[in-house]
Amino acid sequence: MQLKTTFLKNISLTTILVVTAIFTTNAQVKIDGVAVVVGKNVVLDSDIDKFKQEVEVRSEGKIQFSDCEMLEELMQQKLLAHHAIIDSVAITDAEVNARVSRSIEFFKQEYGSTDKVVAAYGFNDIEDLKKELSRVQKENILTEKERMKITEDVDVTPEEVRLYFNGLKEKDELPEFEAEVQLAQIVLNAEPTQEETERVIAKLNEIKKEVEEGASFKLKAIINSDDPSVAQNGGNMGALTKDSPFIKEFKEVAFSLDEGQISEPFKTIFGYHIIFLHKIKGNAREVSHILLQPEIADEKLQETKEQLEKLRVDITEGKITFDEAVKKYSEDEETKNNRGTIVNPYTMEPTFELTRMDPALYGRVNELQKEELSEVFYDETRGGEKMYKMILMRDRTNTHTADLVEDYVKIQQLALAKKKEETIKKWTKEKIEETYIKLGEDYKKCTFKDNWKKDIN
Repeated sequence: MQLKTTFLKNISLTTILVVTAIFTTNAQVKIDGVAVVVGKNVVLDSDIDKFKQEVEVRSEGKIQFSDCEMLEELMQQKLLAHHAIIDSVAITDAEVNARVSRSIEFFKQEYGSTDKVVAAYGFNDIEDLKKELSRVQKENILTEKERMKITEDVDVTPEEVRLYFNGLKEKDELPEFEAEVQLAQIVLNAEPTQEETERVIAKLNEIKKEVEEGASFKLKAIINSDDPSVAQNGGNMGALTKDSPFIKEFKEVAFSLDEGQISEPFKTIFGYHIIFLHKIKGNAREVSHILLQPEIADEKLQETKEQLEKLRVDITEGKITFDEAVKKYSEDEETKNNRGTIVNPYTMEPTFELTRMDPALYGRVNELQKEELSEVFYDETRGGEKMYKMILMRDRTNTHTADLVEDYVKIQQLALAKKKEETIKKWTKEKIEETYIKLGEDYKKCTFKDNWKKDIN
């Protein structure tokens, strides 16, 4: 039961409302049964079905929940959102818009284009999709902030951590902690020659001139652009706002143009671009772009590899320390000034669970022991940047049963999470009594942990 509860909490606060529940179309609302009303919030039968589907996918079919369990979890989310409004929890348009933009980018990666997302889920157009995403993301933010407000003063003492650990030990429920690693890297970029860069800029200027003289920008993009999505969108990036998840340089150029204007060539981490501004719609800019990436000769790639291999030998022979080499030679801006430390993009911590890391990275480091260096290997960014890397296994902890001393911070976090959840449960019991709740007929037979059926008792 504890496993099921923990799984529900994890999933309900992450993807379910963000990904699956957004796609309740207007047509569905008209024909869906209403499972429950909590305050002014409604849970539909389809919401429960989608929640179950998401749980099955996320747990790989290992954990099963009844409709009643699903409904109770959704009711708590609606209760939190309802009281966030009552408590005047503040959210900004910028917060909502940022999440909407990230969600759209996620769906674009999954389906290839916004048009395909719109078609797949039955929305009228992209604005219809954004409207629904905004509604759901607003509720997500309200729910999260209300949880934080309720638990902001909750803390645990060292004695509470010790008692929590001993309680797990007595019940033979100590968790297994997966193998974890801390990694650092040295990166050398393979840069194009000056002549190649000048060739690319000249080509973009030539295209710009031809379009200004009447050529089709879309056709030029399809023929020339190195953007992998150009086959689907002809270079069209859709409506761009200042909150859109595009890199700074791209947005700065887009918002400096007038309607019908084409930018000068400019550089980003993806290569060199020109932008055509189609229309200005309030705070949005409808733009298309052409991307050209300078080619890097095989000789330059080999030269870069050999430089890093020589540096690896110098480190292993003690001629220079790894940290000194990072500071002097590494060309990765994100890690160069942090001893080369690679940060987990999901937790923003310098620690990775070995079995949950990116498969390509796992393959490079799985066999490394503490303080060992990987072989030099080639890598390439999504933007087409080419480089060679080597990775240091800075620290490694193998899979083990929780230990109070070795894993104190993790156990403290678990104890704090438990105490916060107990605080939420107490708050839920109190708020149910003062909140309008109306269950649909099909769910009045459910057995809930809390008194959601107060209206029929």
